Amino acid sequence: MNDVSAFHAARDLLLESDYATARREFRWPVLEEFNWALDWFDRLEGTALKFVDGPSYTFAELSRRSNQVANWLRSQGVRRGDRVLLMLGNQLELWESMLACMKLGAVIIPATTLLTEKDVAERIERGQVAHVIANAGDAAKFTGGPYTKIAVGESYGWLPFHESATAPEDFTPDGPTKASDTLLLYFTSGTTSQPKLVEHTHASYPVGHLSTMFWIGVRPGDVHLNISSPGWAKHAWSSFFAPWNAGATLLVHDYQRFSAPRLLEVLRDERVTTFCAPPTVWRMLIQEDLAAWKLPLRTAVAAGEPLNPEIIDQVAKAWGITIRDGYGQTETTAQIGNVPGMPVKPGSMGLPLPGYDVVLLDPSTGEPGDDGEICLPLGDGRPLGLMRGYVGRSLTAEDGYYHTGDVATRDADGYITYVGRTDDVFKASDYRISPFELESVLLEHEAVAEAAVVPAPDPVRLAVPKAFVTLAPGYEPTEQTARSILEYCRANLAPYKRIRRLEFAELPKTISGKIRRVELREQPPGVEYTE
Repeated sequence: MNDVSAFHAARDLLLESDYATARREFRWPVLEEFNWALDWFDRLEGTALKFVDGPSYTFAELSRRSNQVANWLRSQGVRRGDRVLLMLGNQLELWESMLACMKLGAVIIPATTLLTEKDVAERIERGQVAHVIANAGDAAKFTGGPYTKIAVGESYGWLPFHESATAPEDFTPDGPTKASDTLLLYFTSGTTSQPKLVEHTHASYPVGHLSTMFWIGVRPGDVHLNISSPGWAKHAWSSFFAPWNAGATLLVHDYQRFSAPRLLEVLRDERVTTFCAPPTVWRMLIQEDLAAWKLPLRTAVAAGEPLNPEIIDQVAKAWGITIRDGYGQTETTAQIGNVPGMPVKPGSMGLPLPGYDVVLLDPSTGEPGDDGEICLPLGDGRPLGLMRGYVGRSLTAEDGYYHTGDVATRDADGYITYVGRTDDVFKASDYRISPFELESVLLEHEAVAEAAVVPAPDPVRLAVPKAFVTLAPGYEPTEQTARSILEYCRANLAPYKRIRRLEFAELPKTISGKIRRVELREQPPGVEYTE
């Protein structure tokens, strides 16, 4: 069996298997040479990409178009192993460029369009960027440097991307692509520290996302919508590899300002069957009258941050489907998930996905158990979807595990429940407190749109839970509102977990939308309401 056949067989096994069978029989394909764009994508048939209120493109059309871009980039000096910073929005040129760079064997560094000039300069320097593809409107963020500058739109002296339309439609690679060659370099979102540079290969993300395909439940012929911004790993997860591993149609909903009613219209009118969105989007959706919308959704998932049980309940009552939570990182593909056809336990991230052996290590003793840090083996059981490492940092560990930095618990049925980041979990009166658990209760209150819990200094208990709350529309940051929220928490949390202080605030976030609790821990208190 050649490398392409091995990938195809592994993919088909997951499409045809239930969870028990997949866990028992799935093995990561052993690949020597593999270029996902040439060996897999170019062989697919049907509609690959559809834009809301815009055109559709077949796999064959995107194959030819990416061949043209690859040929043109080669004529501009892009070579195998060169690092290309790709800063584009949800637009056709993004997918064309991703496929083209992959075919060339170039290394892609995705970047969000929200980056500042300072952010861009840091990424170019740390990423050793040789070429840039960006929208002309962002050209001012790029100053100096010997790198090639390619502009989508008005060129302003940059090389015009549109000239690629005259390049030949047939592409011949300059040689084979090793599965171990570097494909992607991702900067992490940096919730607690400076962003790290994650290195993925031509196997770890293209093939590793077979686990993500299985978790989402996307199948050939599905219309899949993922709400995610380009530049972050989740976009590659669910707007590139997972749906196209399945041979599904990717629907692109591009917007300048998010609107929950408009998204509901898209889900209905575009006949979306599989849907993925971060908890922030789900929290905004449940502010609407969901029961008034009749949707064709077969399944829906959430990722990026843990999903609160209250959201799952509201969606289930309105639409009769259960949002399935999942877990992974920029450093990995989907590791843990609630999969189609399996019971969902409220609050749980689910079960280890096919190809992943998840170990929980006690942070103090390093011993495996049912309560500890989520870790992955680096030896014989190393999952293919795990990164090669951080650029400039070895992934080897003395205990033989990759440490995620996330703490969880496992119940008797094997279901894993997220507790928090190792940096976020804290002790109050000698009890360990999970911010996520308390935040889930806060979100059950009708006045709370978003919440973050951090430790606040206390002379008696050393630390007490403090909540920062963003209010839902129609509620005012008054003492009466604060009392109502605190009383709800008192009634629904054990005494040692109770929220003792509350402050209304807009929550600081990374540019990928994750809450930066580290900033909340460090900032001086504002107007506080105490229990």
